[in-house]
Amino acid sequence: MIADLHVHTTASDGSDAPETVVVKAAALGLAALAIADHDTLEGVEEAILAGARHGVEVLPAIELGSQLGDREVHMLGYLVDTGHKEFLDRLSFFRDSRLKRAFRMVEKLQRLGIDLKLERVLEIAGQGSVGRPHIARALLEAGAVESMGQAFEKYIGNGKPAFEPRYKCSPSEAVRIIRSAGGVAVFAHPGMAGCDQIIPSLAKEGLQGLEVYHPAHDSAVSEHYARICRQWGLLATGGSDYHGSSHREHNMLGEATVDYNVVLELKKLAGRF
Repeated sequence: MIADLHVHTTASDGSDAPETVVVKAAALGLAALAIADHDTLEGVEEAILAGARHGVEVLPAIELGSQLGDREVHMLGYLVDTGHKEFLDRLSFFRDSRLKRAFRMVEKLQRLGIDLKLERVLEIAGQGSVGRPHIARALLEAGAVESMGQAFEKYIGNGKPAFEPRYKCSPSEAVRIIRSAGGVAVFAHPGMAGCDQIIPSLAKEGLQGLEVYHPAHDSAVSEHYARICRQWGLLATGGSDYHGSSHREHNMLGEATVDYNVVLELKKLAGRF
């Protein structure tokens, strides 16, 4: 049995609804799936209910963005307590910061002469946590760009004319936030972050795993992080980082998976059995 432990939905910047992702996972024969949307748990309940109907175990998870200098570091939190008040309050703060950032970015785009309304961006985001992909889709819809990729390249990517930074906590704080809600803290796609030097200190502060298997990691990179896991006693996890078939990131569901034993290890670390 295999599991894909890194999947996004329309609750954040994915293009597939939570139930749609589960149906696709069942068709692929996945035993388990972790819904890990950015800074929100909104899609988890729908996915768990769909999983019960379609024979796929769904793990509640989240992906928190954090910052280390000019490096963006993502932290996955598995099996967090979805009713933990302080954790939910923190997510509310992150959600508000995303909304304020979207407002500032739309203002910049308007000053560039683009007829774009924040209301339309929020309609596209729906109940999800608003982010740059929603602005990109609005730009595409408005005819300002020819593709979502071009929206990032021309306007809203890092350093581009309409880019606006948003609040991000430190990697250490992200680990603490996840652990305080009873979750298992795992460094997401560390090869993309390029800051291996922080792994030892994070391990001492409560980091419990590394996302070893990811579409951005070739076999050599995966083995590199597997060695680090062995060195520091961390759990090696993996997932596709799937954002949907119509997303600008074309990772396929199930493209990177792990054995179901990793799910059992996550449950042990979270004290679920």
